[in-house]
Amino acid sequence: MNTVARSRGVVVLGSTGTIGVNTLDVLSRHQARFHVVALAAQRNVSKLLEQCLLHRPEMAVLADDDAADELNTRVKQAALDTEVLSGAAGVRRVAALKHADVVMAAIVGAAGLLPALDAVKAGKKVLIANKEPLVMLGGLFIKEARRSGATILPIDSEHNAIFQCLPASCGSGIPIHDAPRSYGINKIILTASGGPFRNSSKAQLEHVTPKQACSHPNWVMGKKISVDSATMMNKGLEIIEATCLFNVGPEDVDVVVHPQSIVHSLVEYVDGSVLAQLANPDMRIPIAHALAWPERMSSGAETLKLCNLGALGFELPSLDRFPCLRIAREVAGEGGTAPSIANAANEVAVDSFLNGRLKFTDIPWLISETLEHVAAVDDSDLHSVLLADEQARSFALEQLDTKSWRRNNDERRATIT
Repeated sequence: MNTVARSRGVVVLGSTGTIGVNTLDVLSRHQARFHVVALAAQRNVSKLLEQCLLHRPEMAVLADDDAADELNTRVKQAALDTEVLSGAAGVRRVAALKHADVVMAAIVGAAGLLPALDAVKAGKKVLIANKEPLVMLGGLFIKEARRSGATILPIDSEHNAIFQCLPASCGSGIPIHDAPRSYGINKIILTASGGPFRNSSKAQLEHVTPKQACSHPNWVMGKKISVDSATMMNKGLEIIEATCLFNVGPEDVDVVVHPQSIVHSLVEYVDGSVLAQLANPDMRIPIAHALAWPERMSSGAETLKLCNLGALGFELPSLDRFPCLRIAREVAGEGGTAPSIANAANEVAVDSFLNGRLKFTDIPWLISETLEHVAAVDDSDLHSVLLADEQARSFALEQLDTKSWRRNNDERRATIT
């Protein structure tokens, strides 16, 4: 007797962002297999209303209270049977809904930290698209996943690629309990596009504008992650993520620049084999993989035409021109709340750059300055991590208004590079 698989309920946190939009696109192709339970965003009323009209969720949340009031009015005018919630509490509520099976955690920045943790504590299948949960609370996330039975699946194209290249014997998803070397894994290799300034000189980087930094050659992304790609801080954060997801040390993670963004990452084995995952640069591919895992389903992405690729290039990243990568690797080795401090300082620096308060080349210097003055402590509890995040943001913001810091900035550069 044939049985019909139960439709799985999905919550999308950050539904109006790039990952959220792509997730809903994939879900719309598999309506018999999935249904949308709740959508959450920051303040984009028009976009979230459009998504509610199309996907008919039970709940919709806007973190901004005024925006939520407007959405509630427009939902009622549209005669939608969708409950509108507001604030951080509303986002956290939908992240742990009992009748939801899958949670896409795609809220950018530290704001996505607690909702993602709530989903893990609730034992959900959690698709991690934002870096902050694993960068700031990686150890606690893995601990809670083991306790609750939650499965964590990476959406970053690099970590998703690594996951696809791991042997099936590693077990059913993440967390991976055993050291990868027991499965014959020698090295994890993250690929980086190199961003828009891969071939730029240090002198040219001094004059980079926000528009230039947000013009990624291969990917369509939000402003913050685009700037992180341009500074290569995103790759540094991915090193930290990889140590948490795959139970390895930072010395076991290499980075290579691959401008074509076709090989999304690789796993090197002790016998000399190197397995790679290749695909067109389309975020719907890792999203579809994680939604369907351990099965496969169509993503809507164009199939890779190998004969049309031409040459695929690989090169070492320049730590001289992109010191954020080196800073993040050092932070990964230090552990404790150091990753949280670096992440918070980076968020302040990127926001300040986008708003014209900071030069592009000053981003790594502000991160280093913050790491030097905010002491890292053990990260075994949530309070310590959140306090470190708060202290780092406060210090970084103070530096932006300190004339002496700006006056001594050139001297600081010499010690960092």
